[in-house]
Amino acid sequence: MSASTVTAPHRRRAPVRPARILLHVFLAGTALAWLAPLLWAVFSALRPYSETSDKGYVSWPSTLNFDNFTNAFQQSDMLHYFGNTLIIAVPAVLLTLFLSSCVAFYVARFDFRLNLALLLVFTAGNLLPQQVIITPLYRLYLLTNLPGITASGKLYDSALGLVLIHLAFQSGFCAFVLSNYMRSLPHELTEAALVDGASVWRLYWQITLPLCKPAMAALATLLSIWIYNDFFWALVLISTGENMPITSALNNLSGQYFTDPNLVAAGALLTAIPTLLVYFALQRQFVSGLTLGSNKG
Repeated sequence: MSASTVTAPHRRRAPVRPARILLHVFLAGTALAWLAPLLWAVFSALRPYSETSDKGYVSWPSTLNFDNFTNAFQQSDMLHYFGNTLIIAVPAVLLTLFLSSCVAFYVARFDFRLNLALLLVFTAGNLLPQQVIITPLYRLYLLTNLPGITASGKLYDSALGLVLIHLAFQSGFCAFVLSNYMRSLPHELTEAALVDGASVWRLYWQITLPLCKPAMAALATLLSIWIYNDFFWALVLISTGENMPITSALNNLSGQYFTDPNLVAAGALLTAIPTLLVYFALQRQFVSGLTLGSNKG
């Protein structure tokens, strides 16, 4: 019998184990439970409230349209509050990344006795609950006068105040992540640059920082989402409705005696669009930043 006539035996498929079936059922159920509130919000936003009040929320819809989205965008003056959020989020993200990268560079690339203690001080700020310091911080913001710098003349009720508080609370985490990443960079680069006469600033700006682009992109994505979604600090440190960011401005859709939940659902979905755009724009860098070092032996 020639070799050409010999047929390879069929491979037997491995039997599907019950544990694997249970795992897939659990994962599918978890994903559905995670998506259920979002899907329910989309369903409610597409239905007129008159139909919901007549038939109830758990009913088959007869009308689905985008009227709630249009009304929510117009009634809440959403474009104005998007601008307020942009004024807060963009400087906060850029300043946090710049200052935390400076701290991380100093801690990771220079050896001195207190480098670990300095990193612990920055990181410890993230362990402090925000509600613990709200009373003294509120008093401090009221007592800090900034005539000619902010519209209110104080640090309170200003975009600058929110930028500073986000900078203070987010710098520790970013410094910790960037310092760990910078420690993985070869020290030969630093030594060669120092031999060639490079200054500390050039060593940081032109050599170390370009190599940290994946980590910086991942942190920029996280910071943009965290700062954009902030509700607590804006509610406490902003009193004028015109200065509110978008998350707090959704209150404009609530009436004194009646609130349309379908309209609020549409407004909430509209506010989520910028965070999705940021994530999709930086998705590749975000994933590569999260998987750094996973393939190292």
